[in-house]
Amino acid sequence: MTDQTIPPRRPMTLRDVSEASGVSEMTVSRVLRNRGDVSEATRKRVLEAARDLGYVPNKIAGALASSRVNLVAVIIPSLSNMVFPEVLGGITEVLDETHLQPVVGVTNYRPDREEKVIYEMLSWRPSGIIIAGIEHNESCRRMLRAADVPVVEIMDVDGEAVDSVVGISQRRAGRTMAEAILRQGFEQIGFLGTQMPLDHRARKRFEGFTETLARSGREVADQEFYSGGSALKKGREMTHAILSRTPDIDFLYYSNDMIGAGGLLYCLEEGYDIPGRLGLAGFNGTELLDGLPRKLATMDAGRAATGREAARIIAGRTDGSITDPRRIEIEANIEFGNTLRRYKP
Repeated sequence: MTDQTIPPRRPMTLRDVSEASGVSEMTVSRVLRNRGDVSEATRKRVLEAARDLGYVPNKIAGALASSRVNLVAVIIPSLSNMVFPEVLGGITEVLDETHLQPVVGVTNYRPDREEKVIYEMLSWRPSGIIIAGIEHNESCRRMLRAADVPVVEIMDVDGEAVDSVVGISQRRAGRTMAEAILRQGFEQIGFLGTQMPLDHRARKRFEGFTETLARSGREVADQEFYSGGSALKKGREMTHAILSRTPDIDFLYYSNDMIGAGGLLYCLEEGYDIPGRLGLAGFNGTELLDGLPRKLATMDAGRAATGREAARIIAGRTDGSITDPRRIEIEANIEFGNTLRRYKP
């Protein structure tokens, strides 16, 4: 083994880029901050020199004058739930065409954690905030209202937005699913889902769902709740529990596709006639369902579209092309699969 002394590193500076590209430091600064009128040839020369040197501009130092960095805070409740990576994909797709970059904070569905994440994100003076949900504690709402940056709440439009909002109506989604189930002649309907005090979107879907059943003179025949992350195993266990307890149930509505997929696998193994004897539906329209032996009915919540629209609002508010708050409702569509439709439309 040879022990060699590694020369100390010298941080690159604007002067290094200036000398390598043959333009002034001021021009280099304008190019790297994407400011000012610079010819395309000069811009290309500067960027190539910076890349060759491995120079990364200090965005915090540059932000001291403007009190902003070119980061967009994206605050979501979970990374383990397959829903949120698709939202992030939509956000990234749009921001990749701008000078803005997303940075992610995770709240784990906890209001105290959300408050901390919002505080930390705002302390970096981002150019905008995209945050999942429209329900926040008062401390979070105060910070979001006071932030001198565009805020886009996503995935739920049922409520009062701080600024802009993009997503589906969760209550309408629940109503739509209940109407479809009833039209197919199912009567004894069970619900399986997460404990909902902290998952406001699931709670609103459940409210819309049960209100629609009530208008037809029905109510949920039985329900099974869980806490913690979604999983196939959990869906199997919950389905076994509810069918053992209430065997005459003829439809199971799951709050998400993951536990719904577990329930479907359990029912197929147990030999249930689906959807003749027992119908099932989940929520979210995740790609996971494409790999199942039977296509689970679900509802596409437009997650990627939600991410794209939210990012467009942030980008537009940042460059001045959008001046006012926006409210964009994404349509949630039922995908009937092979587990809901008894009758042809």
